Amino acid sequence: MDLPRTVDDARRLLAAGRYVADESLATAVYLALKLRRPLLLEGEAGVGKTEVAKVLAETLGRRLIRLQCYEGLDVAASLYEWNYPRQMLEIRLAELGGEAGSEGRTRLARDLFDERFLLKRPLLLALEPPGDGEFAGPPVLLIDELDRTDEPFEAFLLEILSDFQVTIPEMGTVRAAEPPIVVLTSNRTREIHDALKRRCLYHWIGYPDAARELEVLRLRAPELSAALAEQIVRFVQRLRAADLFKLPGVAETIDWAHAILALDRIALDAETVSATLGVLLKYQDDIEKMGAAAVAELLRS
Repeated sequence: MDLPRTVDDARRLLAAGRYVADESLATAVYLALKLRRPLLLEGEAGVGKTEVAKVLAETLGRRLIRLQCYEGLDVAASLYEWNYPRQMLEIRLAELGGEAGSEGRTRLARDLFDERFLLKRPLLLALEPPGDGEFAGPPVLLIDELDRTDEPFEAFLLEILSDFQVTIPEMGTVRAAEPPIVVLTSNRTREIHDALKRRCLYHWIGYPDAARELEVLRLRAPELSAALAEQIVRFVQRLRAADLFKLPGVAETIDWAHAILALDRIALDAETVSATLGVLLKYQDDIEKMGAAAVAELLRS
């Protein structure tokens, strides 16, 4: 599929992947694609940030390359590392072959640092052109949960986000012939540095209103009856108004809907809700706070 030409095209593109986007998100996606800029999506866990990248890859026919971030993520895991065992084998074979002298050693040292010995990680793979006929264009690079990494890793990303290139000391600069589509996500467990934000377009994804969440549920759980879908959305919307440590996201709403279907329920009742709260809430303190009386009250209101 071609890149969208308008904001409405961007919304339809996302809708083709069963993603319900509001005007502001569709605008951010359109501008990121049009201007070839990375898109930084922030918001609570489970609101659909990662899904944006997945849907773009699916609907545009692009390869999805995902870099899942974590504390201590470094160059070797994210960009490249050298295949040291294979390099050592190459050195041993050269010795057995009788290569000697300064000229032979120079050639060997040079040959040890070419692509044959390079183990490419997600960031470097994202700069490569697509294979012939395999995908429609450059990949979608998803840098997921950037806030889990350390600040030095953010600084390392600046060259990639600015110029879509990286510098490998032994080989020089590797530059993308055509920029990948880059989506970064953050759950905002810590602030992302301004230097990185300046290189991206920014959008905050919040919890959806009832109408949009109901539309999401109809797309993601079409087996639900209209009445049960409305009950589920109404309960979750009210639950998000409660004083909880971690509010349920859209992902939890979808999971809960599938759990209710798996139990063959045709309507919500206090017993079923209490028994399945662990699908919606991920902290025991929150589950205990939502006792039988609280659940009954939310169902009545």
